[in-house]
Amino acid sequence: MNAISTRSIVVAGKDQVSSDLAGETVLLSMSSAHYYGFEGVGSRIWELIAEPMRVSDICTTIGNEYDVTPERCEADVLGFLRALDDKGLIEVRGGE
Repeated sequence: MNAISTRSIVVAGKDQVSSDLAGETVLLSMSSAHYYGFEGVGSRIWELIAEPMRVSDICTTIGNEYDVTPERCEADVLGFLRALDDKGLIEVRGGE
């Protein structure tokens, strides 16, 4: 697990399969054999990190698409990404 900051670059890990089911992202971690489900903003973040993306750019995109303050957006995005990292679902590059 790496420290994640707005300078970090994150990307979805390679050891899972995901699919969109009526607006909800369903994800199967191949390494742990656990299923996860995201909807709304979580699904949008997962879509954004299909390719490597800087966390600050994720925050900008989410902030532009949803009615949220920049501070709240950053805190929520970082919290979500840290939860994904805790489960081994993303790769984190740099940003300490």
